[in-house]
Amino acid sequence: MARYDYRCPTCAVTFEVERPMSMADAPTTCPDGHPGAIKLFPVFAATGLAAQPSRGGCCGGGCCS
Repeated sequence: MARYDYRCPTCAVTFEVERPMSMADAPTTCPDGHPGAIKLFPVFAATGLAAQPSRGGCCGGGCCS
């Protein structure tokens, strides 16, 4: 089961629904019973990534002359 975030256009509440991936785009209602909730796009954060210093050359390893 996956968790998906939805937002209700009627009452503007954001809520989470746990359902199979095959039902990710199926219609759902908000906790207050309003139909037509919209699935939100997931936001991913990348942490712990540092910029790598350039090593020269067009491909970073000096293999191009």
